[in-house]
Amino acid sequence: MSTPAPTTGTPTTGIEIRQHNAITTARYEMSAVEMDIVFSLLSVLRKEDKPGTIYRIRVKELEQMTGRSWNYQRLLEATSNLRSREYVIEDNKHVLQVGLLASALYVKGEGIIELEISERMRRYLIDLKNNFTSYRLQSVFSLSSKYAKRIYQIASQWKDIGETKTFTLDEFKVMLSLKDPKGHEPEQYEKISALQKYVLDVATTQINEHTDLRINYELIKKGRSFHSIRFFVNGQVPQQLPIPFEDGAEEEKQRRALQNLEELEIRDPKLVSQILGDAKKLNALFSFCYKHKTGKVKADKNPGGLFLKMVGLR
Repeated sequence: MSTPAPTTGTPTTGIEIRQHNAITTARYEMSAVEMDIVFSLLSVLRKEDKPGTIYRIRVKELEQMTGRSWNYQRLLEATSNLRSREYVIEDNKHVLQVGLLASALYVKGEGIIELEISERMRRYLIDLKNNFTSYRLQSVFSLSSKYAKRIYQIASQWKDIGETKTFTLDEFKVMLSLKDPKGHEPEQYEKISALQKYVLDVATTQINEHTDLRINYELIKKGRSFHSIRFFVNGQVPQQLPIPFEDGAEEEKQRRALQNLEELEIRDPKLVSQILGDAKKLNALFSFCYKHKTGKVKADKNPGGLFLKMVGLR
């Protein structure tokens, strides 16, 4: 899959969409939950999908995939923002004003969100998906900080070079929506120590621990004050398996189940077959791994044995 060329600092919503020299911009930074929903949507989006296709996102699977819990109200606010926020897509001939979602339907009591994308946005979302490898999408899922998500996207565009261009701190803050270029909103993290503590160091730690990149940054002074920043970028092998774009939903589920079983050190072919072939045991596996990952189940010594006992296989 192709990788987008380095950008020149155009402010974005945290996701930059480019196709045939078209650039999408918006006024607001996406929240972490909004970005999780968008990347989940991208994982099931197919080029051959017909207009009006409804995409079903299971909240529990989203939580299992990201390791984070989102309550109903925050999900509702996120899809409302994704539906109502305006994107402006401009090329040499047209200026398009469009929302990302045409509708979002919550199925009460079932933990399911049905999403309908705006048809005029479809080709740009397909292009965005094509600009992400499966590893990169999984990496973004793993980042809880919205600043880490954005810095990861910036760093990814420069990984073949080894370092990013040097951004002025003003440019960088605009890219992360920490500063309003028109000056209508107050600037965030004006002190460099706060920018390092709450943005740069958090993002660097998360990216290095959870993604296919290893980064560090350099703050550059002009006179006595810090004036600009650049990132050094290297690749590394991520610990997580990628979300398989090419497979269908069931294949994705089976692959994630195999990954979970491997993490629990359950490798006996008979046990693996029994779990994968039983819908209740499969759902119990995802639930157990999610609870274990988030500390709701304590089983440091032998989590696999505990799971097998819970589902009656030991």
